[in-house]
Amino acid sequence: MNKAITDGVDLMPPGFGEGLNVWSNQDGTPGSTTYNSAGSAAIVPSDSDFGTCLELQKTDAVQKLRYTGETPLLAGCYLKVTARLKAMSGNLPSVRVAGWAGAAGGAHVAGLVETGPEVALTTYGDIVEVTAIIGAGNRGGVDMVWGAAPVYGHFGLDLTGGNGGVVRIEDIRIEDATNVFLRNMMDWVDVRDFGAVGDGITDDRTAFEAADVAAAASGRKVLVSEGTYFIGDHLTIDARVRFEGKVTMADETRLILMQNYELTSYVDAFGDEELAMKKALQALFNFTDHESLDMCGRRVKLSAPLDVHAVVVDKDNYANRRVIRNGQLESDGGAAWDTEVVVEQAAYNPAFPTRLSNVTGLVGIPVGSLVEGIGVGREIYVTSKNVAAGTIELSLPLYAAPALQNYTFRRFKYLLDFSGFTFLQRFAIDDVEFLCQGNCSGLMLPSDGLTFQVRDCYITAPKDRGITSAGRGCSGLELDRNHFLSNEQAMDAGDRTTIAFNVNANDAKIRDNLGVRFKHFGVMHGAGHLILSNHFYQGDNAHSNDRTAGLVLTAYNCGSVLANNYVDNCSIDWTNERDETPDNLTGATFGGLTVEGNFFFANHAPNWFAWLRVKPCGANHYINGLNVSGNIFRHSTGTVARVDVADESIAPLKRDSFRDILFQGNTFYAVDQKTMNPLVHEIDQPGFAQAWSADVGDVLPFAGKAQRVVSVVAHNQIDNPAGTKIFALPYAVTKLGTNGTEIKLHWPEAVSGKVYATVRTDLF
Repeated sequence: MNKAITDGVDLMPPGFGEGLNVWSNQDGTPGSTTYNSAGSAAIVPSDSDFGTCLELQKTDAVQKLRYTGETPLLAGCYLKVTARLKAMSGNLPSVRVAGWAGAAGGAHVAGLVETGPEVALTTYGDIVEVTAIIGAGNRGGVDMVWGAAPVYGHFGLDLTGGNGGVVRIEDIRIEDATNVFLRNMMDWVDVRDFGAVGDGITDDRTAFEAADVAAAASGRKVLVSEGTYFIGDHLTIDARVRFEGKVTMADETRLILMQNYELTSYVDAFGDEELAMKKALQALFNFTDHESLDMCGRRVKLSAPLDVHAVVVDKDNYANRRVIRNGQLESDGGAAWDTEVVVEQAAYNPAFPTRLSNVTGLVGIPVGSLVEGIGVGREIYVTSKNVAAGTIELSLPLYAAPALQNYTFRRFKYLLDFSGFTFLQRFAIDDVEFLCQGNCSGLMLPSDGLTFQVRDCYITAPKDRGITSAGRGCSGLELDRNHFLSNEQAMDAGDRTTIAFNVNANDAKIRDNLGVRFKHFGVMHGAGHLILSNHFYQGDNAHSNDRTAGLVLTAYNCGSVLANNYVDNCSIDWTNERDETPDNLTGATFGGLTVEGNFFFANHAPNWFAWLRVKPCGANHYINGLNVSGNIFRHSTGTVARVDVADESIAPLKRDSFRDILFQGNTFYAVDQKTMNPLVHEIDQPGFAQAWSADVGDVLPFAGKAQRVVSVVAHNQIDNPAGTKIFALPYAVTKLGTNGTEIKLHWPEAVSGKVYATVRTDLF
């Protein structure tokens, strides 16, 4: 590097024998007086030690000797100024190398050290050598640190001490001394060579930029050598960079590493993994050359929830694809992770279904809090608040909530919290483990957005929630191949409180995930969901009778598919608990659900347990569109009464209005009563009768009524008492008996025989 820098540049000043008109007794700047024809200076042509040299008598307090030529200062180059001299007579002075720092345009660069180490002459005739190194970098061995501002210098000597002494001075040498610090084949440039100070106070940004330009031009790396470097504004480094020293900058100031953008480089830069994670995320949202932050397999321990929006500072909305991948995040378990709990009074009016008004203590209620109270469904959150108006906006409506009551607000703390973004689109978290350690929750989604992806991640031991959507940032959510491992695995199922994830909006894709022993695997509102090939199980070691829902579907017209899942010791609950008018007044009711190809399993479950549960929270609800086909229902110890039930603790199902229900092709093991629709029911009439009666019992879905007989097929010959074959068809009367499960076939005359009647519980 040094040869390349100084090729073609003549650093050496002319010898004294060539004339004293280029040697000044001032600073050497244009207009300075010279020693030419000065009485105090003479050329000695043949000194025994120096040959041709300068003899100089000290007449000034500081006797200056400066070369009037402009010696260039090149970036990354260090100059060594050397002189040999001896005292001849009179007072013995001291001597030092000295210079004058010049900026572009000829201005003096003030405030710099412009003298080297001073050496005293103690004996006449003894040769003394003085030297000093000048350069931009603040490094050991550099006597005059000039930074990047000077572009040339006037160099020479100073004589100090008493006047009257005479000295002889050999020709002054100026040489490239860069090799003292840098080997020719070194593949980096050091920021100190471009003026960086590294004291943690001086703003070194300009030096970093200059080093980056030099490194990029020569295909080298930037070296941030030992020290602490304050960077006063945003900094982008285009070249590859290696950190031996550390960087410090304001929270809102960005560091962009273009060539080695990954977490390890930021850890090297800042010396603290938590700060490095924040700075790397800040960069992720603020430049386009990289779409993902690679954590490089590192585990980052966080002392407080990482508020991504607060870290990014300057963006509320973001739509470019971004990814965090390949690492671990861990809570340190400190007080910053404690759940905030507030109890305040508020009013509710179903005319404003997602609003609480006249809220007391509103200032102290955090946005993103879970809301609890009478008529509050599962996973209802505070999305925003208006302190001036005294109102809170909720993620979803309440049902049958009183006009005025106390509500409990719980703000869980999350390792990664994106809730500050008003809209975030196409963000992904890939192959990251959330080590909650029972101290905190995992991930809070943005308040609104599209297609947030979490894939191949582990969410381990969350205190309260794995993934939370407090608003509509879950629209199009994709959860793929994740492991949700509860912190409550040793607890009885009925005592658990944690939930793996929730969804408020439409079109979620929940695929190939594992959920282990939560209260609920998922609570899902909205429609258009695909819930495919997951395994979630919620039994307990005590084999208690408690069972909870694996999935809770809270939109009555959910339009969703549940296929190829392993549903283990838990149920699928379908409710309308987020309906501000829970009574069905318009015909909108439960429908649009396909449950196909799943394996439903239980062991040690009580006989009353059922895998499919419908719970209307208001009157006049029925099922209008349900397909349950090709599933396996198996209980391994004892039996269950049936696979489907209606929870009518709030309101009954309107069974005489069922429509479009298909419940067929399923396999049942240790289930007392199979469920089918359509149901092929055998009616055997050994005696002669004109009216044949049959009770289909509880075979129809959700103990439905026998609404229709859609076909009657004779098993054998139908005879009258005379033995005559009867080919006439009967007509059917349905919904007879106390439960509406009896049918009656009416023939033209008394007949006997056996038929198969296809009975349905749904209407056209």
